[in-house]
Amino acid sequence: MTGDHQTLALLLFGVFVAVTLAITTWVSRNRHGSAEEFYAGGRLFSPMENGFAIAGDYMSAASFLGISGLIALFGYDGLLYSVGFLVAWLVVLFLVAELVRNCGRFTLADVVAARMRERPVRIAAGTSSVTVSVLYLVAQMVGAGSLVALLLGGTSEAAQTWTVIGVGALMVVYVSLGGMRATTWIQIVKAVLLMCGTIALTVLVLVRFHGDFDQLLRTAADRSGHGSQFLAPGLKYGGDWTSRLDFISLGLALVLGTAGLPHILSRFYTVPTARAARRSVVWSIGLIGSFYLMTIVLGFGAAAIVGPDAVRGSNAAGNTAVPLLALDLGGGANSTGGTVLFAIVAAIAFATILAVVAGITLASSASVAHDLYASLRRKHAKPRSEVAVARLAAAGIGVVAIGLGLLARDLNVAFLVGLAFAVAASANLPVLLYSLFWRNFTTRGAVWSVYGGLLPSLALVVLSPVVSGGPGSLFPGVDFQYFPLENPGLVSIPLGFIAGWLGTVTSPEPADEAKHAETEVRSLTGAGAV
Repeated sequence: MTGDHQTLALLLFGVFVAVTLAITTWVSRNRHGSAEEFYAGGRLFSPMENGFAIAGDYMSAASFLGISGLIALFGYDGLLYSVGFLVAWLVVLFLVAELVRNCGRFTLADVVAARMRERPVRIAAGTSSVTVSVLYLVAQMVGAGSLVALLLGGTSEAAQTWTVIGVGALMVVYVSLGGMRATTWIQIVKAVLLMCGTIALTVLVLVRFHGDFDQLLRTAADRSGHGSQFLAPGLKYGGDWTSRLDFISLGLALVLGTAGLPHILSRFYTVPTARAARRSVVWSIGLIGSFYLMTIVLGFGAAAIVGPDAVRGSNAAGNTAVPLLALDLGGGANSTGGTVLFAIVAAIAFATILAVVAGITLASSASVAHDLYASLRRKHAKPRSEVAVARLAAAGIGVVAIGLGLLARDLNVAFLVGLAFAVAASANLPVLLYSLFWRNFTTRGAVWSVYGGLLPSLALVVLSPVVSGGPGSLFPGVDFQYFPLENPGLVSIPLGFIAGWLGTVTSPEPADEAKHAETEVRSLTGAGAV
């Protein structure tokens, strides 16, 4: 990239960081330090504001850059990622949003612990939430290191290292000083920027083809080198039964995992009522749905205008498809328009990474303080001391994320995101659904459900081709690959449900029917909700 690209991109990065730090500083002066303020922003956000924040949390760099790149390289098979991410919100809307808002206070564990023995359930759910958050966080950190360094023209290890450290330091500052209120406003700013940038690029692509989407698809297919196969299923996932099962596994993880992501669930507590939580999801579905429809145009646009060979030549995983498309749409590498549009896209990608990282860090620090710490010192834990622990946890998680981000620097970002979704769907979703809908569910069932999904999903990944046994593995020199699929969801999600059922039917302790009745009334009516 030219010096002009780098200078303008750095300038825009600096403006975004300055604005978000100003928001954080302003919020930190107007807070009163309570747990409700730190974890839920005082529950003062409107459904529209929270809908934008949820969309900001969900639309990560993997969505903006990764999905468009997959579509540019694999056509129809890349498009299916967009469908999986979007369909997941129907599960959230109809099964989770309103009920979770009524039953909990700040975290997933609040919902489950409402009718169980608190300590074992909170430790299990807190452990699972932190694991999912850290996996998702590492994916963003790896993305920050590779994508931002690449966009700035520096592909050296030093550039990547300092990018990861810088992003990690900023996220700790956002969370420690501003809590949920600052994080929410950062998400809203980022969502607006991302939508505006995506709309502008989509319009420019459609103008290039005179609004004829059919011509866009035909041109993309011609330039792909695969002809009509580019627009049909099977280019990436149709080679053999293993790859087909892997795609089913990934699809299950994407569709079911969203409802178990801690940083998404915590968003439902930032609004005053359950009705507002449901309306927040409706807002977010509108924003997210339109965004993923536009990524389809951008992906096929990159294939048609830039060409898959040029995309692959810049980045083998296709992560630079959108910046290269912006460069071409603006007039080319040495034009003013191309420089400006490229720098704007680079800045939006950076803003996306920073905002998502802040949301995940807050959710994981809340799990550490509100679930793990408060469980171990329930009698002595005061709200103010719990918030202090959450701030320390944010710093600790930041250090861990920086370290793992540097270790996993060469790992595929899409794999890490898929793994986080698979663990969330295996460990968090079964216990959440059982707690809300199964009258006989017990404490043992809840604990077994969490660990019965969490441990197999992690073990299967260790034994998968991602870690060993192939040239693209994390450890290519050794081979302890015994599980053929890259994503464990197909096996680990059913195991989470089975473990919860088995723990319940073998439990010597009967279910507390009175507490279930109370939880049911509260979840459906909001009576007694915080």
